[in-house]
Amino acid sequence: MSIYRLPKALWFPPVDEAEDGLLAVGGDLSPERLLLAYRSGIFPWYSRGEPILWWSPDPRAVLFPGEFHCSRSLAKEIRRGGFSVTMDTAFPQVIQSCAKAPRKHEAGTWIVPQMQAAYIQMHELGYAHSIETWREGQLVGGLYGMCLGGMFFGESKFSSTADASKIALAALVAHCPVWGLALIDSQVANPHMLSLGARDITRTEYLCHLARLLEGERPPGKWTVVPGLLENAFGGPATTPEAGTDEEPNP
Repeated sequence: MSIYRLPKALWFPPVDEAEDGLLAVGGDLSPERLLLAYRSGIFPWYSRGEPILWWSPDPRAVLFPGEFHCSRSLAKEIRRGGFSVTMDTAFPQVIQSCAKAPRKHEAGTWIVPQMQAAYIQMHELGYAHSIETWREGQLVGGLYGMCLGGMFFGESKFSSTADASKIALAALVAHCPVWGLALIDSQVANPHMLSLGARDITRTEYLCHLARLLEGERPPGKWTVVPGLLENAFGGPATTPEAGTDEEPNP
């Protein structure tokens, strides 16, 4: 197994070299390198004190929007209207809250300050987006990730009250048809995302979807909520089983 050390030049080795998912080490988190990484099926993930590590796992966890599981309790919560949802209004707060969120069986966070700064810059450039869930004026949940072409690359989400991150994800799924998004990349499967409809596909299949969905990339820009879309999509009676808790293990 070879793990490549990246040069200063913008380059990544072929992803099929990542036998256990880890492809390369080093480089930087510049916008140019991050865009190249995502367009190549690669993402950064490392902990404090480690060098930048680049991954392309096989299998790859994805969520097709039409396979999202909206449980009865989540549909009821959406109908109640106790939460409000915004987009791209509090990106720094969302990524900082994701970094601080406790995870079972983990110490510390992979969303280190260097990562936060890099994705805040990508947000300012219009490539990274946040979906925020609010209750009584307080940010209680949300998610963030990258959007290129017809794909959303989910990075992390958090919830400080029940169902808050699920509502953010439901809002993303509800807007996917409007924005032409056909696939949500969840990177590595965990029980929480599997309970919401995510599943594993092979890296080869993932790369085929990626190549197709990156065709005709639209210019980056800010997201805004389409009023009533979430409620119309998921506010009715649900037909899926109850999903898991809001806890989201990191990849």
